Amino acid sequence: MLRPHPAVLRRLVDEYEALSAAVAASEQADLSSRVRDLAYTLCVSTGTRDVARALKVAHQWLGTAPAPVRGTIPPTVTDRRVATPEPA
Repeated sequence: MLRPHPAVLRRLVDEYEALSAAVAASEQADLSSRVRDLAYTLCVSTGTRDVARALKVAHQWLGTAPAPVRGTIPPTVTDRRVATPEPA
């Protein structure tokens, strides 16, 4: 099974944990949809079907991942630029 880059996985876990705590504390509906999206992405990224299991697997993987090197965080999909061909 392919594994996500540790920096990407760390970002997903951190954002999920922070937002789920914020939703639990404030019951903000606009944040809860993002929490559901993150839960789904964590499950897909870890090959699990339950967010609690996905977080457990993610933490295990992150615990065995090599230490990050500064400046090597891969870009997210929205950070990438796609070259468009010039018209002929």
